[in-house]
Formats: sequence, C-alpha cells, structure tokens
Amino acid sequence: MTTTAPETVDTAALEAVFDAAVAADERIEPRDWMPDAYRATLIRQIAQHAHSEIIGMQPEANWITRAPSLRRKAILMAKVQDEAGHGLYLYSAAETLGVGRDELLDKLHSGRQRYSSIFNYPTLTWADVGAIGWLVDGAAITNQVPLCRCSYGPYARAMIRVCKEESFHQRQGYELLLALSRGTEAQHAMAQDAVNRWWWPSLMMFGPPDGESPHSAQSMTWKIKRHSNDELRRRFVDICVPQAESLGLTLPDPDLRWNEETGHYDFGPIDWDEFNEVLRGNGPCNEQRLARRREAHEEGAWVREAAAAYAAKHAPGPRPGGTPHHTPERGTAASGPTKHPEAMA
Repeated sequence: MTTTAPETVDTAALEAVFDAAVAADERIEPRDWMPDAYRATLIRQIAQHAHSEIIGMQPEANWITRAPSLRRKAILMAKVQDEAGHGLYLYSAAETLGVGRDELLDKLHSGRQRYSSIFNYPTLTWADVGAIGWLVDGAAITNQVPLCRCSYGPYARAMIRVCKEESFHQRQGYELLLALSRGTEAQHAMAQDAVNRWWWPSLMMFGPPDGESPHSAQSMTWKIKRHSNDELRRRFVDICVPQAESLGLTLPDPDLRWNEETGHYDFGPIDWDEFNEVLRGNGPCNEQRLARRREAHEEGAWVREAAAAYAAKHAPGPRPGGTPHHTPERGTAASGPTKHPEAMA
C-alpha cells in the first residue's frame, strides 16, 4: 500500500484506505499514511520489545565468566550477542516511525518506558541460564512468532530473524537443563529449583488477563497482535507440560492437569499482585538492571562519538572550503578491512 497525504488532507479517506489495507492483510510501510494512535502503539510496543532485548542481556551475561566449560561459555556469549542484535533490529524498526533512538533510550533510562518484567528476577545458579533459555525464550517465541505477520512491515520483517535466533536460544536452554536433570542428584535439584523460580514469571510475560489488558483489543483490530494474552499463555502451557515431562522435571503448579473438554491444560491462578509490583519498579532487580544499563550507556559515549565523527568524515557532499569528500570505490585498497574508529579519525 502506498498512500501519501495530499496537501488538503482528507483524513476520513486516508483512514478508509488504511483500514482496507489492514483488512486485506497488506503490510503498512513507513511511507504510508497511518493513524496517529497506530503509530503511537507501534512505537510503544517496539520500544518495549527493544528495551527488553538489551536489558535481557544482563541476567545471563552474569554467568559468562562462570560457565562450566569452554563450550558452554561460547554458546552463552553468542546468545547474549544475539540479544544485543535483536535490540538493534527493533530500534531500527522503531526509527522508521519517526522516533529517534536517543529519545527511546532516554525514556528507558528515566523509567518512562518499560521492558519485560521477567528480567527483573535474579539468576542465582547456572541452571537459571537453562531455565531462561527454555522458559523465557520459549515464552518469547510463542508471543513473537505471530508478530511475523504483524501489519507493520518493518516490525514483521525484523521478527522473522529474531524468532529464528530465539528458537536456537530455547533449544540451548532445554539441552542445558536436560544435561543437569540427568546429572548428579545435586545437579537435578538445581535444575528443578530454577524451573520452580522461573515458571510463574514466564507465564506473566504474556501480560495481564485479556479483561485487564488495555491495549490488546485495538492492537488485534489493527493486526499488530494476532492472538490475545490468555490465548498465547494457554498455548505456552500446552507446549511446556510434555517438555517438562521429557526433562524429568515438574512444573510448580498443583492445579496443572489436562482438560479433556477444552483440549488444553488447566493451570493455577497467577499472582498478579507480584506482576504489578515488579511493573511498579519493586521487583528483585529493577534498580540494579536500570543502573547497569545507564552505566553501560555512559561508558559507551566514546563509541557513539567516534561513529558520528567517522560518518561525518565520509558523508557525501562538499567539505568546508569546497573540497569534496572522497568515497572509496569498492575493490580499491581503501575498501579493505574496517579499522578502529580512532585509527580512522
């Protein structure tokens, strides 16, 4: 769909074109007209998603130096690096909506935009790395695969690669827990303890119940979301129960049982008071996560300044004094391996 606003804006006509495109499952692209509320909803959701990816690096990075083998260390380093990449894809997608990355990061650092509540819980043992991979990344996949069909093109396309990598993360978590579960009695107990602590926060990742979710209905009308919070949560439980049995671990819910009538597992009540307390900033690690994020941003200022200086030096157009910039052609000696920004300044 390509629709640009004419000089005399007929908002009703533009909305009709937009609604028809969404109804026909066409992608809305950055050049297209879109309602302000649609744009604002996307910015909020994509920003929260991006913030979750970069804050989510912290709980597992905590264990990189203590991984029990070189293989486990290499896998974990690659995974944490993937999460950083996901954040960059998503910030780029948000920028296509006309919002600056600096503005989004400022809102994160000042607490005006949120990230997923799950990352405010601590990683107490090595088994937590496995539980995060299996449960947290598993919940993320369940939530994010439908976003590959989101009505907004840049977000949908970013999610394709994100979901492929998250699928790998889920499998590494499962394999880690399987090794522990089949290990010594102490290792099995460590795996069970981690699952006990991460199960309920993982169910909270899908958001509040449908009746208390203020944005879900409109997001589904716009086809940003394709399924409700409760529907995705139920799907996740149905997937996890047989996987837990294969792992030889139990899920910490005495009410968990198969319901022949519904064709799904019933599960016990979720502690939404805990969920809301974490959202209010009162989770176990809220302050620690944001403080570390602000610190990393300040320590990385020199990188941003160097990148800006490099970009300015190589931008097309005349330099001050009338001398044109030289842009090396592909295949010349100057197009060799990228140098450190300081060496190129």
